[in-house]
Amino acid sequence: MGNVFGKKTKPSKQPAITEQDRAILQLKQQRDRLTQNRRRIESQLEREREVAKQLLKNGQKDRALLLLRKKKMLESQLDKSENILENVERMTHDLEFAQVQVDVVHSLKQGNDALKKMNELLKLEDIEKLMEDSREAVEYQNEVSNLLSGGLSRVDEEDVEAELDELIRREESADIGRLPDIPHQREQRPVVSPTRTKQRVAIEAD
Repeated sequence: MGNVFGKKTKPSKQPAITEQDRAILQLKQQRDRLTQNRRRIESQLEREREVAKQLLKNGQKDRALLLLRKKKMLESQLDKSENILENVERMTHDLEFAQVQVDVVHSLKQGNDALKKMNELLKLEDIEKLMEDSREAVEYQNEVSNLLSGGLSRVDEEDVEAELDELIRREESADIGRLPDIPHQREQRPVVSPTRTKQRVAIEAD
C-alpha cells in the first residue's frame, strides 16, 4: 500500500564513520582477541600444572620437568599478553576521550558561530533605535487615547489654566473700562410732615 499523502519517505541520514571510529573499533577487536587468548593460556596452565603433579606421582620426573618448562613459557606469553592488553585498553580510552574532546570543540565552535550571527542581527544601534521607536509609539498611543477619552495631558492642562487666567484678566480690565460716571446729586432736605410739626410746637409751648 502506497503512502497516503503521496510523499516519499526520505531515508534517515547515517552518521559518517571517521578514521577515529575505525581505529577505536580495531583496538576493541584486538582487545577482545587478547582477552580470549589470556583465558585460553590460563586454562592451559591450570591443566598442565595438574598433569605435572600427576607425573611426579607416577615417578616421571623428566616429563614433569619438561611440562613445567612449557608452563613457564606460557606464563611468559601470558605476561606479554597482559601488557599488550593494558596498552590496547589505554589507547582505546585515549582515542575515545580525544573524540569526545573533538566533538566538544566542534560544538563550541558551532555555538560561537551561531552567537556571532545573532549578535550581527542584534546590533546595539538597531536596539537603541528600536527602543526609541517603541517609546515614541507608546507616547503617540497615549496621546490618541487621551483625545479619544476626552482627557488632556499635564502640559495641556497647564496651557488651559494659563489661557483661563488670561481671559479673566482681560474681562476684569474690560469691566473697569465699562463702569459709568457717577452723577452729582442735589442736596435734598428732609420732608417734615404737618402732624409732626404741630406736635413739636405743642411740646415747646409747654
